[in-house]
Amino acid sequence: MHADTRTGKLNYTNSFYYIGHFSKFVRPGAKRIAVASTRDWLSATAFVNPDGKVAVVVMNDSDKQQEFSLWIKGQAAPTVSLPHSMMTLVVN
Repeated sequence: MHADTRTGKLNYTNSFYYIGHFSKFVRPGAKRIAVASTRDWLSATAFVNPDGKVAVVVMNDSDKQQEFSLWIKGQAAPTVSLPHSMMTLVVN
């Protein structure tokens, strides 16, 4: 976030929203775990929170809706990522 001290206007940058999104799902004390995306247009990272829940953050930087499956321990959950979006899937 940037503040214009002359006008008092606040300018919210993308990183402001990214940090806000992550802070809703990745709790203090979380550990980052390995994750791999098989789609060039999807970026992903994942964390194990202290309560044992896994938060998987997926970003779609393409202009198209993207279907994909989240695979954990041999089980798949089909889902869709909207264009230019960030989403978090929480797994117990």
